[in-house]
Amino acid sequence: MVFQFQPLPCAMRCPCAFCNSCLDTFFVCYFQALSWLTWLLNSVSKAMKMIRQDFAGKHLGRKGPGGSLDQKPADGPTACGAWPARSWGVILAHHSALVRHTWVLPLGSWDERAVSILQQVQQRATKAVSGEQALAGERMLRMPSCLLKLTRVVLSHKPWALFILIFIFVSFAYIKLYWGIWEDLKSRGHPYGLSAEISCAHYVPSSLNTAAGPSPSTGNVFFVETSEQTTPSYLFSCSVESAARTHPGSRVMVLMKGMAKGNTSLPKHWAFSLLSCFPNVEIRPLDLTELFSGTPLKRWYLWPLRHWEPHFLAVLSDACRIVLMWKFGGIYLDTDFIVLKNLQNLTNALGIQGDDVLNGAFLSFKPKHEFMELCMQDFVQNYNGWIWGRQGPELLTRVFKKWCSLRTIKSMSCKGVSALAPEAVYPIPWQDWKKLFEAVSALELHKLLKNTYAVHIWNKLSHGTKLEIPSQALLAQLYSQFCPATYAKMKQDSEEWARRAV
Repeated sequence: MVFQFQPLPCAMRCPCAFCNSCLDTFFVCYFQALSWLTWLLNSVSKAMKMIRQDFAGKHLGRKGPGGSLDQKPADGPTACGAWPARSWGVILAHHSALVRHTWVLPLGSWDERAVSILQQVQQRATKAVSGEQALAGERMLRMPSCLLKLTRVVLSHKPWALFILIFIFVSFAYIKLYWGIWEDLKSRGHPYGLSAEISCAHYVPSSLNTAAGPSPSTGNVFFVETSEQTTPSYLFSCSVESAARTHPGSRVMVLMKGMAKGNTSLPKHWAFSLLSCFPNVEIRPLDLTELFSGTPLKRWYLWPLRHWEPHFLAVLSDACRIVLMWKFGGIYLDTDFIVLKNLQNLTNALGIQGDDVLNGAFLSFKPKHEFMELCMQDFVQNYNGWIWGRQGPELLTRVFKKWCSLRTIKSMSCKGVSALAPEAVYPIPWQDWKKLFEAVSALELHKLLKNTYAVHIWNKLSHGTKLEIPSQALLAQLYSQFCPATYAKMKQDSEEWARRAV
């Protein structure tokens, strides 16, 4: 069945001559976009030609059931999607040439000229095929009708076509903006607009506040924020504080993309004031171009359309951590960890999160380690930013299995790299994240965390759950014991917010 679209009534067409010129200009770009496909489709056709030649060379002389050489199937109607790639290449090549020769036409003549262009394309495509390619040429003659009908429909409904394209673009932009704002709001925690001023003497004991700086012999502890937000949540603050308390001899580096490069002053926010009380905490801007320079990920990051991918921020974080470990070594932690013990004795190690999968929320490696170099190579060679976790847990699992020649992951050390048991840094499986908000006794807490170095809070799942302060919930007890300054701020804000609500 063939659907015929009638032109719009005159009353529905744009009456403005300027608008019509804009529409004509748009459709010039439309034809030029088709000409751009020439390069792509010709490349595909060359590849297919090589495959066909290789196939013919391997199967030359193969007999059919009747004793004769196999014949091609009889001609039939050729669907648009099944049209040979070489035919596309030939037709679009001639079409591209015709478009280039008609740039000088008045814009208003494109409606009539476009149809004649495609008719000339059909004639030239026919001449391009001769001899043994006659059969393919006959098939080629059938296809331009699809392109011709599509072009006629688009040209006869230019305002509607332009409206649909604008609607799709605006919808896509809105979705990207909506999710960006939503993720940013989720990461901020409770919307308490309270004072950013923090008294170090009140929140941080003097023994920590006046402690000596980090020792140059110990590795750094890295936290990375790849979004533009500069309003850390309570969990973010607790992660950094707990790492600073358990690693007094190490520099705790907080790298934030949202901070202006060269600006020495921190944004006015209570978390920055609180974390500045710790002498071993340094908050710096994250320069991604400089970070990726000299690595296989430089060209990956500089691709201009990379930020349109659906999981770009998560993938960017995955990229940053493996480059940091390879370049500088030390310890990397996600900003939803609460650190219980010093991690410096865990060298060249990563944790098993369960289900035969490694997780990169915690990494500890020496600089220039071969395992991290293989991770960078795999990141580029097997890249797919459209699948959640492929550049993170899946990548680390793939590389470790190759590194150790394994099919399944278990707690072990192989060629100097250790896969830690889940209880080491992932004692609460992601499937059981709600246990973090359940009340536990002090004895149960001690038993649960006996062999644990750090607890991953799974913020992507738990961020929307309300935590009562104070309470006997597991997460509340972790806050109170391992990041008491942040916990005191949470209590103060909760009480003040309750007073304001009355």
